[in-house]
Amino acid sequence: ASSQPRRAQAPPPGRLAAWLTPDGVQRLLFGAVALYVLQSVYSADHTKAAENIAFFYVPFALLFLVLRRVRWTRELLLRCLGVAVALAVAFAGVGFVEYARKSLFLNPKVVAANQYDNYFRVNSLFFDPNIYGRFLALVMIAVTTVVLWTSRRRDMLLGGAVLAWLLGGLVTSFSQSSIAALLLGLAVLAACRWDVRATLYAAAGLLALGGALVLLAPASLHFGLKGSGGSTSNFTSGRTKLISGGLELFAERPLQGYGPGSFEREYKRHSGASAENATSASHTIPVTVAAEQGILGLAVYLALLLAAFAVLFRGAGRSPPRIAIAACFAALVLHTWTYADFLEDPFTWALLAIGLALAGAARDARASSF
Repeated sequence: ASSQPRRAQAPPPGRLAAWLTPDGVQRLLFGAVALYVLQSVYSADHTKAAENIAFFYVPFALLFLVLRRVRWTRELLLRCLGVAVALAVAFAGVGFVEYARKSLFLNPKVVAANQYDNYFRVNSLFFDPNIYGRFLALVMIAVTTVVLWTSRRRDMLLGGAVLAWLLGGLVTSFSQSSIAALLLGLAVLAACRWDVRATLYAAAGLLALGGALVLLAPASLHFGLKGSGGSTSNFTSGRTKLISGGLELFAERPLQGYGPGSFEREYKRHSGASAENATSASHTIPVTVAAEQGILGLAVYLALLLAAFAVLFRGAGRSPPRIAIAACFAALVLHTWTYADFLEDPFTWALLAIGLALAGAARDARASSF
């Protein structure tokens, strides 16, 4: 018999704890996709549901599986970040050209809206200014992580120049949801880099100051709260009406909803909106999920978020790459709460895949040290 002492094995996780692991998050993620597919059987819009499954969920799920199997070294992460930065810088440059020419390359709806708005929104090579802004915000959060945790002066200066360029691109998109997402991501980075309590105090102070400025601002600034036609609907670009309409749809069918992809058709039927004014989402993902998939879909969605945040943030304080992934995911979730596209965005799947892979590697490293 061997004289070496036997290594103690950790007890198996409990039922709840098993879901708060990288594998648990993956099960919830694919469970959400499976539920979406099953509920599409009774959807009020089978075509839209089929499009989401075929063009988004299935290919992005395969992308997730591939990325999660990759061994994410520091060098590989920096290379991927370099590619993302190069793309963001190029996209912002295209946006600057659009802003200077006052003409867009894509999306006739945005072109038409710019003719009536008091400001000109650019979307670069994206179809939507808000998705363009989301991409820039997430890249800026990742670059800020490098700036905050590096000790090399050259990296700080280069990162600062990139951030200034991308901030200009973000401003020209006039995407309030993207700016809010960026601020949340920066707050997460500040809390991890310095102090959580101080960050909360600073964030509360900035929110109070921003609210006061909006309330006291003259109507000439076009925030939509004052002047003729001033209302919370105008201030939120019609989002409050979409949210209230989505909640009414949820109240009509709270258990099963109207089926995946059905929000546009049912919102149009319920509110009597024209085809031009109908929308494909409530611009608040939880409301969209509730209206389309009912309580069951909403429960799976919330469980996925809670498990993902638990895994991404647990033990990430000493790993800048994990902090960057967690901050980007938090920013993306907030953006989906003020706009749309959660599982329809490849960034969601990529961030979760890389974040779970890094969390799993850190867990295995801790286990092997005992």
